Amino acid sequence: MKVTFLGTGTSQGVPVIACPCRVCASHDNRDHRLRTSVMIESGGKVIVIDAGPDFRQQMLRENVKRLDALLLTHEHKDHIAGLDDIRAFNYVNKSEVDVYASQRVQDALKREFAYVFSGDNYPGIPKIALHLIDESSLQVAGNEIIPIEVMHYQLPVWGFRLKDFCYITDANHISDHQKSKMRNLKVLVINALRIEKHISHFTLSEAISLIEELRPERAYLTHISHQLGLHADVEAALPDHIRCAYDGLRITL
Repeated sequence: MKVTFLGTGTSQGVPVIACPCRVCASHDNRDHRLRTSVMIESGGKVIVIDAGPDFRQQMLRENVKRLDALLLTHEHKDHIAGLDDIRAFNYVNKSEVDVYASQRVQDALKREFAYVFSGDNYPGIPKIALHLIDESSLQVAGNEIIPIEVMHYQLPVWGFRLKDFCYITDANHISDHQKSKMRNLKVLVINALRIEKHISHFTLSEAISLIEELRPERAYLTHISHQLGLHADVEAALPDHIRCAYDGLRITL
């Protein structure tokens, strides 16, 4: 199984265009982050988690030729705004794209992309087959996916486990019951927004504490704002088994 970090950043914080900070001015490509998303290649199939505003750019950058399934963690625009661009995969693969989401997120998609679900079948609109995510395990493109419900302040968000890999974004609380699904991992990906306390995201210290509690073999931080600091500085202070993810990073399990 291969995992590619399509994006590791966030809309959180001062817009880059107006920001004078060292991170936004950095010449280190690892500090240049698109909105958070990840691609999993397993069993010859391609699964992407979240399709934010940078989805098209990410697919082109990684030269992605097929998309078998899209998993959506929640309905915030930085995680769904690129949904329209799956139409390219409809054209190339000559098929619908399976999209997995909770009922609440599906309802949001039908509001935000009403033309896709109107039934008019207008030429060229994205072709999507919606599938429900609940507590049950899922069969997605021939792979078993275990949904993990985390809390983004008061908003439930889905994380996902595939084999020994677990991906969590936009969270600041995970119940003990859900943590029980996250044991014995080779790789855990977890959000770490910044140093300072935040109402709906894990801070760096909170993410590290959770990693130490769950004890995966390796962990990667994602959904990073520029307020966390320079990639090189943050990573230099981390334990060896915890790394900062960056856009384009590929790992193999």
